[in-house]
Amino acid sequence: MGVLSGKVVIVTGAAGGIGKECALLAAQEGAKVVVNDLGGSVAGGDAGDAGPAEQTAQEIRAAGGEAVSNSDSVTDMNAVKAMVEQAKDTFGGLHAIINPAGILRDGMFHKMSEEDWDRVIEVHLRGAFNVTRAAVELFRDQQEGSFVHFTSTSGLIGNIGQANYAAAKLGVMGLSRIVAMEGALKNVRSNIIAPFAWTRMIATIPVKDEASAQRVGRMKNAMRADQVAQLAIALASPESKECSGQVFSVRGNEVVLFDQPRPVRNMANTEGWTPRSLLDVALPAMKNSFTDLGATAAVFPYEPI
Repeated sequence: MGVLSGKVVIVTGAAGGIGKECALLAAQEGAKVVVNDLGGSVAGGDAGDAGPAEQTAQEIRAAGGEAVSNSDSVTDMNAVKAMVEQAKDTFGGLHAIINPAGILRDGMFHKMSEEDWDRVIEVHLRGAFNVTRAAVELFRDQQEGSFVHFTSTSGLIGNIGQANYAAAKLGVMGLSRIVAMEGALKNVRSNIIAPFAWTRMIATIPVKDEASAQRVGRMKNAMRADQVAQLAIALASPESKECSGQVFSVRGNEVVLFDQPRPVRNMANTEGWTPRSLLDVALPAMKNSFTDLGATAAVFPYEPI
């Protein structure tokens, strides 16, 4: 008996990378899977192709599992609602959504176009809203359901050249937290994963110096999509019922639980603050508690385990 035995799961972005590994593992763990993928490019914006999603579904069926494909975009609410209905009509229900679908349109913020901003926000943040909103009432009514969304250390920590992606992914963190809080009494759970894994999205990151070449090399050789899938499937399982509203990362064979924003330093002035006193007293006193501007490599400086 697998940890998803008898359950029905939608996996978005499941034609490749993390999404595909999640779909394959969900089926191995007993789930009936709706394999969703637009079949578009990493940058998005193209018409897509139904073939890649169907190929993953065929792999699942060839291995003895049950799967059906879907090539609609997570940015289309009506299409996402139809995806939920497809799961119910085909397999008799829906119990979890794993949502790694995404695109990248990187660039320095001072050069970023409105189109690149809007498109990334639409796929990641609007897409997360769509797949959650389309299923949340069903999950509440049946008092069972799990959302596994994907964030990024680009949002949690920061990464130069990814302002649009970081903003969207940190928005997903806020969405997941509220869904978890509001769903607690109905056994509706939501968690997020910041993955380290070599995928076609990561392969688009430009390598401009030796340090970035080493970072990309570590990711390519030691951090795989199938390692991320293990946690995603565990969080989708009803056995993880006491875990909700959390932020995780997977880095090779390492699972990381992130903290979430909480106060780190407090100063009060009974006479009230002024710009001058804040500059002279409060900010200097808080300086040692500031979060530095280091990127992910500064937070994870060691080799993946």
